[in-house]
Formats: sequence, structure tokens, C-alpha cells
Amino acid sequence: MENVVLIIHLLLALSLIGVVLLQRSEGGGLGMGGGGGGAMTGRSAGTAMGKLTWILAVAFICTSLALTIIAAQNASGSSVLDRIMDDPGPAAAEQEAPALPDGGGSLLPPAAGDDAPLAPTAD
Repeated sequence: MENVVLIIHLLLALSLIGVVLLQRSEGGGLGMGGGGGGAMTGRSAGTAMGKLTWILAVAFICTSLALTIIAAQNASGSSVLDRIMDDPGPAAAEQEAPALPDGGGSLLPPAAGDDAPLAPTAD
């Protein structure tokens, strides 16, 4: 069911893009230019393309809501934080780091001014 609604949603999105791109440009944002009714004049032009745009937009919003409802029903009963707290994850699997062979605290070589040997001597 979710796949069917998703395919319809994608088809609506593509057709909505196509219908919007095919409409005549009125020039200017919010219908302020170009004469025939825009968003600011109270009545829209009522052309076939305008009506088709509204129908596709309403259908797109309906499929968006349907997909949200389907996703909410398919979700598990717990939140993400509950799942993180219940899962032991990598923190439980941590082990103590192995000791270095020479017993030192760093794997980096000594600084240029240090005269310390790289390996402990058996004196």
C-alpha cells in the first residue's frame, strides 16, 4: 500500500512541476504584474491550467498526509531514544586497550631534543 501511494505521490510531483512550468509567465512575483487576476486581486484567472495546478496541489498534499499516516502506523511503539537506551551498542563491547610493548604511554617517537632511547635497555 505504501509503495502505491509513494508512486502516485511521485507522479503527482512530476506532473505538478510540468504544469507549473507550462503556465504563462505573468511577470513579477505574486501576480503583481501582467494584468489578469493574480494572488493579490481577490479573484484568480480561472484558467484550465490554474485549475489543474490546484487539483494537483491538493492531491499532492493528500498523498503527503497519507504517507505520513502510513509511516506513523508502521513505526515501532518506541522512540529513537528508547531504542538507543535499550541497545547495548559499542559501549558494552568496549574492552581495555592492550598495553604497549615497552610499557610507555605513547606510540609517538621521542621529540628531537630528547635523548631517551626508543626501547628500554636491560641495564
